[in-house]
Amino acid sequence: MDPNSKRREDYHKGHSSLNLHRNHALAEPTKAFKGSVFARICGIVAVFCVCLGLAWAAHMYFALHSAIDGDSGNYATSARIANRQPISVLILGVDQGLEGRHDKGNSDTLILATANPAKNKATMTSIPRDTLANILGDPGNKYNMFRVNSAYGIGGSSASMKTVSALIGVPIHYYVEVNMKALKSLVDAVGGVDVKVPFKFSYDWCDFHKGKQHLNGRHAVAYVRMRHDDPRGDYGRQMRQRQVITAVVHKAISVDSIANYRKLVKIFSKYVKTNLTFNDMLALALTYRGCSQNISSGYIQGHDAWINGSSIQVASTKELQKASDKIRTNLDLDKKILDNDETKLNRLNEQNNNIKWQDPSPFTNYQIYRSVVTDESSSSSSGTGSSGTNLGQ
Repeated sequence: MDPNSKRREDYHKGHSSLNLHRNHALAEPTKAFKGSVFARICGIVAVFCVCLGLAWAAHMYFALHSAIDGDSGNYATSARIANRQPISVLILGVDQGLEGRHDKGNSDTLILATANPAKNKATMTSIPRDTLANILGDPGNKYNMFRVNSAYGIGGSSASMKTVSALIGVPIHYYVEVNMKALKSLVDAVGGVDVKVPFKFSYDWCDFHKGKQHLNGRHAVAYVRMRHDDPRGDYGRQMRQRQVITAVVHKAISVDSIANYRKLVKIFSKYVKTNLTFNDMLALALTYRGCSQNISSGYIQGHDAWINGSSIQVASTKELQKASDKIRTNLDLDKKILDNDETKLNRLNEQNNNIKWQDPSPFTNYQIYRSVVTDESSSSSSGTGSSGTNLGQ
């Protein structure tokens, strides 16, 4: 064996190690350069994605903004909502366009909703459309006792707000007017709604079974329209209306509905009118969300009556007071004893016509006293008063 072989091996090992070290050193800048390019590309892609997301969010925001606020320029959040105060909203379901109607229509649905973010509580009170009320908002400001739903036909949402506010003695801050033609599209846009059907029935070629059922738009319309086959009549229908409205609200504020915002915008801009701005609604969705998890539902129970040939629901003073107390409590207002045209008429009819609220038979002797507004005492003492010949005029 060559004695120098070990020396040569050591020599090659040393040079090999040196060469590898030199190669590694020379390769290091190249590796760093490649990593920098990759990082820059990732950064550019990330920024691009963020920009796309912001652009999409901005597009959605301004599309919704335009649909709700239009060109009015009213973008501000209401002080009441910005300060997280309790609010009341009158929900009007307008029947224009349904069942062949082409006139202005009446408010087929009236629901007064309240939300108190401090209590995380909401209320929904249905007001039967045939409830007797002094219709306010008429340009002539004349005394007109008739069905509460006729207020919309006389003066739109403004008249409805004034009439309902006076009827139960509570302030109404906002309104949401929904053309019932939109219900089908609205329910479809949120992917349908789940409701608990109270009993089995069929209506307008739609079948409903007792228990939980998923409804598409067409079935939702049939579900809230049926009345005559309900054992509770219009009160049963009001309960079903509150069910669907609550379900739609829950779906509309969920993340799942954002993907369908184009449909919602189109429906909203065409069929919904409100004095809430987009920023109001955004604030409600963000800061009043907890109220939707604690909703107390109810209705004003009326008594059947025939007045001048018209079928009317007359609410007792006790019923009106109960609704007023509940709503005022959730608005953080003190309870107030009602003393309005409706309670005065009830008092006069109890005194003069021996009206008994416990009697289930329809009233046939309930009278509308014209003088109730100006001089209740003289009508009461005379025993006759002035009959309601102005009913429905």
